[in-house]
Amino acid sequence: MRLSAVLLFFLAFCRFSFAGGFQVNAQSPRQMGMGHTGTGLLTDASCLFFNPGGAAFLDHRFMVNAGTNLLFHHTEYLEPAPGIYTAYMQPHVGTPFNAYALWHGTTLSAGVGVYTPFGSLAEWPDDWKGQFLIREINLKTIFIQPTVTWKVNDYIGLGAGFVYATGGFEMRQGIPVQDANGNYGEATLNGSAGGYGFNAGLFIHISDNWSAGLSYRSSVNVKVENGDAKFTVPSSLADYFPNTTFSSAIKLPSVLNAGIGYTNDKWKFALDLNYIGWHTYDTLRIDFAEHTDKLSDIRSPRMYHDTYILRGGAQYSLNDKIQLRAGIYYDHTPVKAGYLTPETPDSDRIGVTAGASWTFLQNLSADVSFLYIEAMKRTDTNIETGFSGTYKTRVLSPGIGLNYQF
Repeated sequence: MRLSAVLLFFLAFCRFSFAGGFQVNAQSPRQMGMGHTGTGLLTDASCLFFNPGGAAFLDHRFMVNAGTNLLFHHTEYLEPAPGIYTAYMQPHVGTPFNAYALWHGTTLSAGVGVYTPFGSLAEWPDDWKGQFLIREINLKTIFIQPTVTWKVNDYIGLGAGFVYATGGFEMRQGIPVQDANGNYGEATLNGSAGGYGFNAGLFIHISDNWSAGLSYRSSVNVKVENGDAKFTVPSSLADYFPNTTFSSAIKLPSVLNAGIGYTNDKWKFALDLNYIGWHTYDTLRIDFAEHTDKLSDIRSPRMYHDTYILRGGAQYSLNDKIQLRAGIYYDHTPVKAGYLTPETPDSDRIGVTAGASWTFLQNLSADVSFLYIEAMKRTDTNIETGFSGTYKTRVLSPGIGLNYQF
C-alpha cells in the first residue's frame, strides 16, 4: 500500500510535468498546416510564439488571430506475450487554443499571445489491468506572453516576451485494497500551479526571398503549493492514508529553435529544427504536509534526455484569396527505455499536416488545418513499477482559426 501511494503521486506529477508525455504542437492553424514551422518564415501574429523577432517585418499595422484544435487520441495497450489482454484508452477530445494580437510600428512593435503549450486528457477503464497506476488524468495549462519587438534595421529584428504560466490538473488512481463489497480504493489528486519564463527571438530578413531565425523558449519552473491529496480506503486504513496537501516544483523544458524560409510569388517553404532540453527533468520531488508509515516524501530519478523535432512545410498561393499548405515532422521521444508509463505512452512519432486559408472579406480570413500523428509501436517494462506492455497511439487533429488585419 505504501508503494501504491508513492506511485500515485509519482505518476500524477510526471504527467503534469511534461504535458502528457509531449508538447502540444498546435499554436497556430496556419503554421500547423506547414508542419508547425515558423522560426524562419513569417505568416501572421503567431510569430509571437514561434519567433518574436519576426514581428518587426510583418506588413500590417494591426493583426489579430485566434484558433483552436480538436485532438482525438486512440491508444491501445497489449500485455506481454503470451498474454492476450488488450485495453483501450477511453475516447476523449482535447481542445488546445491560441490567440495573438500585434501592433506593428515603424521600429518598435508590441503584442500579446495566449496559448496552451502543455495539456492532456487521458482516461482508461476503471477496471483495466493498470488501474493501480492510472485511471484518469486531466491537465490544463495556459501561457500568457506580452512581447516587444525591435526592428534594428532592414535585415534584423529582435523580440522578447515575458511568460506567465498557469494551470491545473486532476487525477484518479485505483488502490489495491478492497472494502466489504469488493470495491477497490481510489486516490485523487488535484492541484494548481504557476511559473515564469521568457520567449526571445532573432529574425534575419536575408533577401527578398530568403529569411532565417533563431528563438529560445526558456524552461519554466512550475511550482505547486497546497495541492489536495485524497484517499478513499477502508476505515481501518484511513490513518495510513490521511487526506493531506503536498507541494512540489519541476522545470518544464526549454526549447531552442532554428529555421530558414524561402518565399516567392506563389510558394513559401520552411524548415525548422527544435531542440528540447528535457534534461531539466532528472528527479521528481514531492513533499507531503503529513507523513505516516505508508506515506512519505518522494525523491524519484527520471533522467530524461534532450531530444529534437525536425519539421518541414510548404505553402502554395492558388490566387489572392486561397492558400494551400502541407507539412511533415519527425518527433523523437525523450522517454528512455525503462520509464514508459500508461499515462505517458510516448514513442518516436511522425506527423503529417495539411491546411488552407480563405480570405472571404478584405481584412478577414479563415484558416483550416489537419494533423495526423503515427506513433511507433513501443514495448517496455517500467523499472519503478514493473508494469510491462506494448502501446500504440494515433492522433487526429483538425483545426480552425480566424485572422483580422489592417
